Amino acid sequence: QVQLAETGGGLVQAGDSLRLTCAASGLTFSSYAMGWFRQAPGKEREFVATISASGGFTRYAESVKGRFTISRDNAKNTVHLQMNSLKPEDTAVYYCAARRGSTATMNNQYDYWGQGTQVTVSS
Repeated sequence: QVQLAETGGGLVQAGDSLRLTCAASGLTFSSYAMGWFRQAPGKEREFVATISASGGFTRYAESVKGRFTISRDNAKNTVHLQMNSLKPEDTAVYYCAARRGSTATMNNQYDYWGQGTQVTVSS
């Protein structure tokens, strides 16, 4: 079965960096676009970033553009989210998701989800 496992979350201070990793198994990873989403307490899950199956195309939410970078390693079946200049408003549970085919920004366009990793940014 398909499994997505996020790691790398934690508690950091504003201005710090974190690198999230999502390890995928049970799917032909190079055929799937990957996405990162986040959900803060009391809020809906929102799009953060997406990367195409080949890694040649990326797209970001305006709130993270210029601070976050999504990348993937198809040889290792992993996708990463490098988060720099973190702000308290970035505090959320971060989820990775897989979608067969092209990139997408809506929750319901993804086929598989991980369990999430908590990121907390203190001021």
